[in-house]
Amino acid sequence: MPDDSHTDDLPKLRLRVVFAPGRMLGPGKADLLELIQRSGSISAAGREMGMSYKRAWSLVEEMNAMFRAPLVQSVRGGAKGGGAQLTETGITVLEQYRALERAAAQGGRAELAALQTLCADPPSPDDMSG
Repeated sequence: MPDDSHTDDLPKLRLRVVFAPGRMLGPGKADLLELIQRSGSISAAGREMGMSYKRAWSLVEEMNAMFRAPLVQSVRGGAKGGGAQLTETGITVLEQYRALERAAAQGGRAELAALQTLCADPPSPDDMSG
């Protein structure tokens, strides 16, 4: 999952693809997919993102309903416990979304730099000490 705490790669774009009202794919859902792929668990992915299990499951269900085929397949708990994995469609959607992010960042580099020159300087640590 991309780390938003680094400022050396700022400014940057955060894209949301709106397919229809209420049918969107953005950075949060992409990060959730990436973490499910890495951890093999919806609950672990949600925890890492600071969201409840219920919220993570809700987002997965939303994404599964949004595409022709589910993006995440879950296995109920049992002797070996449950788990989740991205389907072939889920892997493709994640790869295409990340490619779109890279293309937008590359294509918008000059415009981002121009906008950055118009931004006020952030406060220095000395200004924030009181």
